[in-house]
Amino acid sequence: MVTAIVHIKAEVDRIPEVAQTIAEIQGVSEVYSITGEYDLLAMVRVSAYEEIAEVVPGRINKVAGVLQTETHIAFRAYSKHDLEAAFSIGFPEAD
Repeated sequence: MVTAIVHIKAEVDRIPEVAQTIAEIQGVSEVYSITGEYDLLAMVRVSAYEEIAEVVPGRINKVAGVLQTETHIAFRAYSKHDLEAAFSIGFPEAD
């Protein structure tokens, strides 16, 4: 699994519509509205690096209202949630 983090600048008055349209693109797992220099953050999860080119410049950049994107490729995931699931054997945790 290849994960890309895509920062997106959008037309301010179209942010909700842009976010919803991007969220419906195959390969996009989540879209967040964020603070800072960018308006949205999209998590792209695909099976091969080549698919990032199809999703980001091929689809996300073509959404009406998208002004600019910046894409970062993740090398590894260090998620507490993922690590706990990987080592879980199915017993509920004691409180």
